Amino acid sequence: MLDTLITSKTRIKLLLKFFLNSQTKSYLRSLEGEFGESTNAIRLELNKFEEAGMLKADVKGNKKVYQANTQHPLFEDIHSIIKKYIGIDRIIEQIIGKVGELDKVYLIGEYAKGVDSGIIDFLLVGNHFNHDYIANMTGIAEKKIDRKIRFLYMNPQEFMGQVPTAEAGLLLWES
Repeated sequence: MLDTLITSKTRIKLLLKFFLNSQTKSYLRSLEGEFGESTNAIRLELNKFEEAGMLKADVKGNKKVYQANTQHPLFEDIHSIIKKYIGIDRIIEQIIGKVGELDKVYLIGEYAKGVDSGIIDFLLVGNHFNHDYIANMTGIAEKKIDRKIRFLYMNPQEFMGQVPTAEAGLLLWES
């Protein structure tokens, strides 16, 4: 869907990187290694996003570090579109109701860092999880979004003091 509207693969990767988790920060050379694309193509897109005010940049030493501008009027809309593109909104809607005594849901792993790895990792915090229901709904959701889904389960006692950092985990839902 998104690749029909946006023809630049580099632009899509940058949108995923910065607008899924607004705490994600990166610089040109790290993006080059991560995306496997030339610095020139990435630089052009970064400059366009920065000129539009969608990314903000800070110079740290000899590196220009980019991050999403959460104050931009379109930030929330783009964030929502990216979540829909990945399918996170559908996954949560399908499993929250009957999953068990759920307290929190975090997106962790590569997607939390803005990397489209094809595997979506979630951390579920709560008690008495209905593993059969989760497995069934996961299979349905995986077919709909064409991505693999994995879960890590923790009860609230295990979770205490284990709150993922902003770049390592993204809080998606809280009771």
